[in-house]
Amino acid sequence: MTSCVHLDATPLTPPPSEFQAACSDCLAVGGHWVHLRRCLSCNHVGCCDSSTARHASAHARASGHPVVASAEPGENWRWCYVDEVGT
Repeated sequence: MTSCVHLDATPLTPPPSEFQAACSDCLAVGGHWVHLRRCLSCNHVGCCDSSTARHASAHARASGHPVVASAEPGENWRWCYVDEVGT
């Protein structure tokens, strides 16, 4: 059981079939990423907070979409930017 209403309301779903394992925001400006995160509200893929640009958390702030999942192969977890908790 989680202690976050956002995580409780946002199940971990598989990425869409057209999923691109790249940060499109970094690609647009010639940047580089460390790890990728996928928004579970709209499937936007952004780079993690260990990356210079931090596009995933910027997307969460701008869109109001609180929960991301790791977009890294073999990883199966979620993170809520609002409550700063994960599963």
